[in-house]
Amino acid sequence: MESKIKIVLADDELLFRQGLKSILESESNIEVLFDAENGSDLLKKLKKSKVQPDIVVTDLKMPELNGVEVTKIIRKEFPEIKMIALTSYFSKPFILNMISIGAVAYLAKNSTPKLMIKTIKEVYRKGFYYDKIVLKYIHESINGTKSKAIKSNFDTNYFSKRELQILGLICKQMTAKDIADKLCLSPRTVEGHRNSLLLKTNSKNVAGLVIYGLKNKLVDLDSDISLG
Repeated sequence: MESKIKIVLADDELLFRQGLKSILESESNIEVLFDAENGSDLLKKLKKSKVQPDIVVTDLKMPELNGVEVTKIIRKEFPEIKMIALTSYFSKPFILNMISIGAVAYLAKNSTPKLMIKTIKEVYRKGFYYDKIVLKYIHESINGTKSKAIKSNFDTNYFSKRELQILGLICKQMTAKDIADKLCLSPRTVEGHRNSLLLKTNSKNVAGLVIYGLKNKLVDLDSDISLG
């Protein structure tokens, strides 16, 4: 039996929160562990909970402790939990800021239930999900700044050919199983290369690998920006 995706919701609007909970609980493979009215309430309940969620979906604008600050705290105290940012402010600066502090997906509050569920499932499967708009913003941000070259990039032996190949496929939002099938490798081998990439790039998660790959021009998504 397939395990359920364990979700926690945080939003200060009760009606919206309950509506979202109802939508998610209609999915047979999603379980909402609990919901919270703000960041402080969320942290309190997370620390008391015997079962940790796979994913937290949090509004950004909340009283007491907002979604931006609570995302920073959770990334530090509960690094295994994936954070999805939910907000009315679907603007480039907001998106880039949330990604920089550890959000692995970004959803507008007027998103369709279908997109919400798809995003949650993709994050559960792959560890992150950036739709074509978010990827475009990341791309524009990276291309618009003069980033310093990382010393290790001058060493052609720093990344193996296979690691670069796998990094490129990760940036195309493929799962370890998808990559294994495409390259005729075992998923365990792919995970080994992925772990090596995480160490070499000092990335905390696969979302960080995507940013690293784009920023250091190790991959090129110009020809295939509408991934997702």
